[in-house]
Amino acid sequence: MRLGLHLGYWGAGPPRDAQESLRRAEDLGFDSAWTAETYGSDCLTPLAWWGASTGRITLGTNVLQMSARTPTATAMAAMTLDHLSGGRFVLGLGVSGPQVVEGWYGQPYPRPLARTREYVGIVRRVLAREERVTNHGEHYPLPHPGGTGLGTPLRSTVHPLRPDLPIHLAAEGPRNVALAAEIADGWLPLFFSPRLDDFYRDALAEGFARPGARRTPADFRVAATVPVVVDDDVERAADRIRPMLALYVGGMGARDTNFHRDVFARLGHEAACERIQDLFLQGRREEAAAAVPTAMVEDTALIGPPAKVREELCRWEETVIDTLIVRAGPRGLARIAEVVGG
Repeated sequence: MRLGLHLGYWGAGPPRDAQESLRRAEDLGFDSAWTAETYGSDCLTPLAWWGASTGRITLGTNVLQMSARTPTATAMAAMTLDHLSGGRFVLGLGVSGPQVVEGWYGQPYPRPLARTREYVGIVRRVLAREERVTNHGEHYPLPHPGGTGLGTPLRSTVHPLRPDLPIHLAAEGPRNVALAAEIADGWLPLFFSPRLDDFYRDALAEGFARPGARRTPADFRVAATVPVVVDDDVERAADRIRPMLALYVGGMGARDTNFHRDVFARLGHEAACERIQDLFLQGRREEAAAAVPTAMVEDTALIGPPAKVREELCRWEETVIDTLIVRAGPRGLARIAEVVGG
């Protein structure tokens, strides 16, 4: 099981120890490090800034919001970072939800799977650099069909370092997971549980079986964001994760459209999800966090004393996951590496 470092997105400002954590992760032999974005800090600038101090670790986005950039702009950034990092970049993409897509980026949300397929196709054509890039799809037409009428197909001036630069997709629902298996090089689950491994294996198998699927199970990467808190007190460890779960289940989506909530509902936590969501949407965030059951935390995280974490890790090692993306400060990383990576 590989280890990755989750640098994430910022809160009110940049985290103080991010670069130190990244250097420490590389020294400890971590396989990868990942930045993210929602509607605050972007994911590309910190990755380039902090990543400049490293020399071996893979640098990825988990995730770059597709609605924030046109496909060609994303391909430009991917080629640039891949050159600057010496071929260490992984492009992780995600569609987000309608609240962010339409409310922040001012883009339409409907038909996210069709948009993803079209978006990835354009990025791959830019990276291939075999011909001038055109696209006749309904979501990202190139050249633009309106305007002056003077738009012309173009080919990147930059020659890509790797025309097959890996693209991973963030996905939670079965149709989106199947799409990742069909058109991407890897999958980035946010809330994964070993109890749903068969469910996800079926979704991935559907994608791998489609005509023209890009990868097979043998060469497809699955890097899951998994909170790891090593602490002799299980409840105290769970307390460190409850606010995050309350935020995603209760507030990262509308009442009737929240893909994160759906994951925990599939795990049998429907009643708890309703309680958390009700409290969160009423502005009672501390109560919403307190309403997150410990069992709900343990379904998607590794928490507790070292022996408990090691024992439960065995279940994760039997799943489709090949990389655990963890979050910790410079000191905590060594402890996690000792318990999980050892």
